[in-house]
Amino acid sequence: MENIKLIATTNMGLEAVTKRELQDLGYKDLEVSDGKIKISCQLKDIAILNLRLRTAERVLLLIDSFRAETFEELFDKVFEIRWWDYIAEEDQFIIQGRSRKSKLFSISDCQRITEKAIIEKLKMKYKVSWFEKSGPRVKIEVSLLNDIAEITMDTSGDGLHKRGYREVNYKAPLSETIAASLVKLTFWNKDRILADPFCGSGTVPIEAAMIEKNIAPGLMRDFDFVNFKFFDEEIFKEEKKKCYSEIKYDEKLEILASDISHKAIQIARSNAEILGLDEDISFFQKDIRDLDLPDDYGIIITNPPYGERIGKEDVDELNKELGELARSLKTWSYYIITANENFEKNFGKKSDRNRKLYNGRLKTYYYQYYGPKPRR
Repeated sequence: MENIKLIATTNMGLEAVTKRELQDLGYKDLEVSDGKIKISCQLKDIAILNLRLRTAERVLLLIDSFRAETFEELFDKVFEIRWWDYIAEEDQFIIQGRSRKSKLFSISDCQRITEKAIIEKLKMKYKVSWFEKSGPRVKIEVSLLNDIAEITMDTSGDGLHKRGYREVNYKAPLSETIAASLVKLTFWNKDRILADPFCGSGTVPIEAAMIEKNIAPGLMRDFDFVNFKFFDEEIFKEEKKKCYSEIKYDEKLEILASDISHKAIQIARSNAEILGLDEDISFFQKDIRDLDLPDDYGIIITNPPYGERIGKEDVDELNKELGELARSLKTWSYYIITANENFEKNFGKKSDRNRKLYNGRLKTYYYQYYGPKPRR
């Protein structure tokens, strides 16, 4: 199983961001479609991608792909797979499913047929009639689109947004993968100030600091693939060691994270301390109306409160205050993610670019305002 195909899944609208991230990691043979990118690679890349990808949601191992318009076809094709290469006798294998635009539209039936085929195949190898499923977790997915079934293994386990540093959340936080994507969609670098005046749990400032200090996002968490029967745990340990060796501990950053809530600042600072980033990010309690920033080509990336978090009038007022701040800091650039479709009206200016993103199931807009380039 040297040459394999992996699938990096993404939030809708962020495929290009994850593609660039993969290219920066040296991957070239990429197939991009809605919400996923297929990568031709080797077994060790399971560890590399899970440890290093910041903007992807999961890394799946593609086991097989075939046309299935009947349950008989689905059963037969799944049964043909050498499942003992992937699943140990004691593994806790779980079958998940999805179906779109396919004749086999019943997800529960697709899951049931797939599991039956896997069990019947494994019985041939392990010579047992019952599988206790008491061992490590193995998540298998049968996914149908336009009558083409893809059979995959989830190598990540928990979603890649679960970095391990956010022990406590504040209100409705951005996911870590979305926050990293927002940073990567800006022109920010270590030579410019970064500010988040609605920092909440601190996710945007923390992800920005991790990017610039080259801290791999998967260093503090576990992955399902480590326990797979076909994966050598020593590969994972070696790749993890490489990630640690590449951290830029001495990189100096100027990141400002503020919020009107004292509780939010406490949580954000605590989250940063887990990663040792509390000296790279200045956390402080402050109303946006009182924010004092130098007009020095800085960048604001923020997620102001919206929707059910506060009332509509308060949302409009906060966005007006953000617009006032922008007019007072003429050299800054502004990147604001919000579900509020009236944002530009209240901010007082049409954005240079507006990208539609999904934060979970919530449709949001990423309004981008480009300031002047810094003088050399």
